Amino acid sequence: MLTVVLGLSGALVYGFADFLGGLASRRVRAVTVAAVAAAVGIVPLLVGLVVVGGAFGAESVLWGAVAGVSGGVGVLLLYRALAIGPMSVLSPLTAVFAAVVPVLVAVLRGTALSGLAVVALVVAVLAVVLVASVRDTSGARVTAVGLVTAAVAGCGFGGIVLAYDMTPSDAGVAPLVVSRVLQAVLLGTAAVVVTRRAAVAGQAAGRGPGGAADPATSADATGSAAPPGIRGGGRWPARLVWTVVACGVLDAAANVFIQAGLHSSEDPATLPVVSVLNALYPIGTVVLAGIVLRERLTAVQWAGIVLAFGAAVGLALA
Repeated sequence: MLTVVLGLSGALVYGFADFLGGLASRRVRAVTVAAVAAAVGIVPLLVGLVVVGGAFGAESVLWGAVAGVSGGVGVLLLYRALAIGPMSVLSPLTAVFAAVVPVLVAVLRGTALSGLAVVALVVAVLAVVLVASVRDTSGARVTAVGLVTAAVAGCGFGGIVLAYDMTPSDAGVAPLVVSRVLQAVLLGTAAVVVTRRAAVAGQAAGRGPGGAADPATSADATGSAAPPGIRGGGRWPARLVWTVVACGVLDAAANVFIQAGLHSSEDPATLPVVSVLNALYPIGTVVLAGIVLRERLTAVQWAGIVLAFGAAVGLALA
């Protein structure tokens, strides 16, 4: 039961963070928002390190580094995928791979799942697809490159769960700190490169340094293919700053929930359960979108939410 609660909590908090990140990405490049949020997320983890403690042993550092690289690459590939294809197809595909990859690894390790658990996991994956389904009005076409990029991005997100599962149970938040620092470095480097490329392109086109965003590395929060770009320059408004800060803090908190869930039980089925529950993060995103932006959920998304909670109950009983 505790595993399911922690896994669902992590998914919801992830979804809240993604919503805030998407909101901020309407004003600033998505890769820049992700980089700043990753850097901000280091602070609460350092506070947790002081309060809860952590052991920076060889395994903690190794698997924390794997999680950081895996997550950073996953984010960049996701932006790339959404920039060249329809979000309505590629976003659910990414979430499905993020859920399925750890499950396959667990099965290959010899983990035996009960019949109820298998049914619940399948229902949860279906729920991911339904909840993440959104209308796409960009006219972007599905391509092989987009599909492969989204799939690999999902594998990257699944790699985060696998890496946290491999960390020692007594490592505390140490692996999370290592992961977050590496992710901030990777995304920060990408943000600088993209900004410089856009500035050069803007100057060449006679627009000055505040040119449009690179479509290969950022995506709109509500559509795909054509990103919003940087709207204006100079200092960020206070509301935008606090939005990105909240995104970073919530994202870090979600990682804490996920790692805690993975180490909440010695049952081998914990890994597949947490990985699939973690992939339900779109629920948090669409719920906040409904509350804050007054966006109406489709019947398909409501069906996905109902299936998701049904799957959670099934996993709790399995």
